Amino acid sequence: MPTFFILKGVRVEMAQGLLSILEAIEKEKGIQREALLEAIRSALISACRKTFPNPDSVDVQIDINTGAIHVLENGKEVFNADFGRIAAQTAKQVIMQKIREAERESILGEFTKKEGDIVTGHVHRVEQRAILVDLGKAEGILPAREQSPNDSYRQGDVIRAYVVEVKKTTRGPEIILSRAHETLVKKMFEVEVPEIHDGIVEIKGVSREAGSRTKIAVISHDDKIDSVGSCVGMRGQRVKNIVREIGGEKIDIVRWNTDPDIFIRNALGLPENSDVKLNKKELAAEILVSDDQLSIVIGKKGQNVRLASKLTGWRLEIRPMSQRVPIDSLEGVGPKTAEILKKAGFNSIKDLLKTNAEELVKIEGIGQKTAEKIIEAAHQAIFQGQTTVKAGRVEKPEVKETEETQESKEE
Repeated sequence: MPTFFILKGVRVEMAQGLLSILEAIEKEKGIQREALLEAIRSALISACRKTFPNPDSVDVQIDINTGAIHVLENGKEVFNADFGRIAAQTAKQVIMQKIREAERESILGEFTKKEGDIVTGHVHRVEQRAILVDLGKAEGILPAREQSPNDSYRQGDVIRAYVVEVKKTTRGPEIILSRAHETLVKKMFEVEVPEIHDGIVEIKGVSREAGSRTKIAVISHDDKIDSVGSCVGMRGQRVKNIVREIGGEKIDIVRWNTDPDIFIRNALGLPENSDVKLNKKELAAEILVSDDQLSIVIGKKGQNVRLASKLTGWRLEIRPMSQRVPIDSLEGVGPKTAEILKKAGFNSIKDLLKTNAEELVKIEGIGQKTAEKIIEAAHQAIFQGQTTVKAGRVEKPEVKETEETQESKEE
């Protein structure tokens, strides 16, 4: 800053036009001139109080019209030979500091607006597994925890990521990015599918296990528009573009429905002959499927059930059809006893497994020996059912699928 001072009495005036410089900064950086002048004044007061013998009596005034700087001691203008040099250095430092602060605030404001959206940048470098992304005016951070297992980037690669959070720090804005967030897929559909962007098709929910599979629930607000077809696109091109962007991750597009029975069936991809029993109070569902479809419905290591449960908000329990044994078919349970049990609230073998003989004896019409036989028969029936579907591992959802069943699920 080429500035010199004319010291006349106690009046200090900048020659090269401090106001012209401040006006240019105001237009370019958006920093108010008054804010800059006040910052310079405060800094000069601090500097003067280190120079003058009575620091508390010193004040500095800057003429907003001319840029002239006046030093006051006890309300009277004074002269100090060192003040010209101090004023020039201080003004330069304050202006540079304010410019840096303004730029940081501008970047912070710009990227705060992009929080919850997708940005595009270039991989700058990798530090301790975290990827630093050049976003133009700022640098974003893609932590290891927010990376998808399918991703592999090198320096200079183009990268699209979801802005999770923008934080203000002493070093400037910190922009946290994600490639594993479920909303990344949602935002990509909003960009790729015009019907979603226009509000005709709505995304009601997303559940995702990054790098493996995503389930997305959609509904159409126009009877003439198919929600799933819109997301898939002609010859599957729309969904293929998104799958390619997220590294080949599988995407299941599910029709959302207000009826939880239908929605759960859609989310799991249940065969038509499956039976769904809902407990709306506990938001739990018991699903019975044919034994040969059990591993497909459960999914690899239980993934299909986990994602469907998260998507629907219901706790889902998958059982094979072979376990559906009528109460009256149990040894020791005739039609009369079955009717007594049903009136007492025992409608299935599962209900019997939650109780014991001592509790059954309390029911009028059921004796000790009958109660013991019923409980034993119920356990035996379940054991036989599990033995029948041993390959499905009903007791544990972590099922090893054959290549054939896995391919069927992916289709």
